[in-house]
Amino acid sequence: MKLGSGAAMSLFLATSGAFQRVSSFVVPAATRAAARRNAQAASTVAAQSPFVGSLWKTPSSPVSRSMSTVVEEEKEVALELPTNENDEDLLRIRHSSAHVMAMAVQQAFPEAQVTIGPWIDNGFYYDFYFPETTDEETGETIPSRKLTDADLKKVKKAMDKIIGKNYPITMEEVSREEAKRRIDEIGEPFKLEILDSIKTEPITIYHIGDEWWDLCAGPHVESTGKIPKKAVALQSVAGAYWRGDEKREMLQRIYATAWKDPKQLKQYKKMMEEAKKRDHRMLGQKLGLFSIQEDAGGGLVFWHPKGSAIRETIENFWKQQHTDNGYDIVYTPHIANLNLWKTSGHFDFYREGMFDQMEVEEEAYQIKPMNCPFHCLMYKDELRSYRDLPIRWAELGTVYRYERSGTLHGLFRVRGFTQDDAHVFCLPEQLQDEIVAVLDLTESILSKFGFDKYQIMLSTRPEKSVGSDAIWDAATAALEGALKEKGWDYEIDEGDGAFYGPKIDLKIRDAIGRTWQCSTVQCDFNLPERFGLEYVTAEGTREAPIMLHRAIFGSVERFFGILVENCAGDFPLWLAPTQLKLLPVTDAVQDYCKEVAAKAKKLGVRVEVDRGNERLAKQIRNAEQSRVPVMAVVGMKEMETGKLAVRSRKLGDLGSFDIDSLLNELSRCTDAAEEMTMMGEKEEKEENNHA
Repeated sequence: MKLGSGAAMSLFLATSGAFQRVSSFVVPAATRAAARRNAQAASTVAAQSPFVGSLWKTPSSPVSRSMSTVVEEEKEVALELPTNENDEDLLRIRHSSAHVMAMAVQQAFPEAQVTIGPWIDNGFYYDFYFPETTDEETGETIPSRKLTDADLKKVKKAMDKIIGKNYPITMEEVSREEAKRRIDEIGEPFKLEILDSIKTEPITIYHIGDEWWDLCAGPHVESTGKIPKKAVALQSVAGAYWRGDEKREMLQRIYATAWKDPKQLKQYKKMMEEAKKRDHRMLGQKLGLFSIQEDAGGGLVFWHPKGSAIRETIENFWKQQHTDNGYDIVYTPHIANLNLWKTSGHFDFYREGMFDQMEVEEEAYQIKPMNCPFHCLMYKDELRSYRDLPIRWAELGTVYRYERSGTLHGLFRVRGFTQDDAHVFCLPEQLQDEIVAVLDLTESILSKFGFDKYQIMLSTRPEKSVGSDAIWDAATAALEGALKEKGWDYEIDEGDGAFYGPKIDLKIRDAIGRTWQCSTVQCDFNLPERFGLEYVTAEGTREAPIMLHRAIFGSVERFFGILVENCAGDFPLWLAPTQLKLLPVTDAVQDYCKEVAAKAKKLGVRVEVDRGNERLAKQIRNAEQSRVPVMAVVGMKEMETGKLAVRSRKLGDLGSFDIDSLLNELSRCTDAAEEMTMMGEKEEKEENNHA
């Protein structure tokens, strides 16, 4: 259900769920901006993955290929799935399908009360409230219904009948009083709350024939018969609090998907099945990468040795890229006096996302939800000259934000996470060049991990903002100019910038066609003013610098989860937690294996020695199941000759290598982010048969 006003749309979008982005195809920009400012994530029991688009051919660069090894390089998927953004007919089908589903639920279960039902990236959902009822014969109280899989089948059958009857879908405009009268008549209290949030008239209502209606702003198909029933599927049931407030009623949310034809639905289901195989929570546990220890509290990540090895590699690469590009690495505290957060405005505008304060010597301290106020304090430490600018500071800063337990989801939604944060303080005339440099660095870093398909949005000034028209115009022009200089395609989202400045948001596409919000570049006119940041101009006057907020990964945890799912846990050589595993054929070579491992570690090669208590075939199988890219068989002959029989997980037998040649090649491949393809000496099987 969508309502015919900005305020109602705010509610509509606000209750869309923590991991589903509500499509905004036909919603006016001002309405979208208002909605996003007022949005609160609904507390969901079951989160959905953000599927958008389709599978595409694996990029041809060596780095990109290495990050997409699970997808066959030569294989292209024939069917490209449309999106809400690029196909209005699909959006209408999904929105109308949501109304048909709500009608079907109320036909099947008359006690059900409807709330909201938006379209989302790959379908739609509707939230229902099932109150307790009373048995008319016995007078006994019947507990509220809990929807089951059998109930979903019943609902789908009712939907098919509604679609088959080809009811017209029509819009009606009514006064507020008439809308209230009709809602009172059918006893739908949630609709009354929604109606109260609408500040404009007339109120729009959409009807399905003469059978059912709801408050709605559209758009819809002309009749239910326009919905391809064989391209609609009900997926799951989840819990969601009304308006995302755990103190309010618990609703039952039915997730569903709808497409333009059955072939698209089939393709989408294939994507869903592939996503299940790539679930980072499952792979994280299976590969020993990380865990969420509920005894310590939800949303707090424990990095295990293998996951820590990958994270360290990512962070070291990140730091080197930043120092090479003129950034200084900084570190700041994890807590600060509450007054800092009042100065920054976070306490006023972001209080619900912050943990409670702690008392230290009769003063309130706050664990940090952001890094930027700390960088502002550091800038203010000394008087800056225009000659000192730009200043570029980067920090892998761990922050803590309160998230409702129902919204937590693996590494994608946590309470403690590390932002790859950076702030640039610059002159107005330096702004566009600095933005281009940020975009160059973003491209360089993301492409290293195989992400070179981007979706870019430029968001402009919202209704409520700080700063003059002139500075907003200049900053927006600088962002747009930087995108044009890069030659990147982008869309403009009017009115969806932050209140403190315009921004660029960048989404990446993974190996199975999903998009993920990662990178952002934001101009900020607010914090320099709040903290009184200044520099001395060439004329000797004092002016406020322009501040750029910038993140490339977004957060290390979330990016790590995306990375795991992108490569299905099969990391390329340069990232693999164990790059080389030594497989001893006999206990007699264990000490020799340890010597080789020590030498490998000195060269920076991540190596393990198998315990050797299994047959060689089992050792190889175990290493392959652990996604180890390179294995070396070590028997008596290898120990005597100083060579290793090398096997690649992807290419099979590579032949025999002397130790130095193998370790140097692994080190070279790691530095170049390449897979090992070098072939060693081939020997007769009977001369080197360890099986």
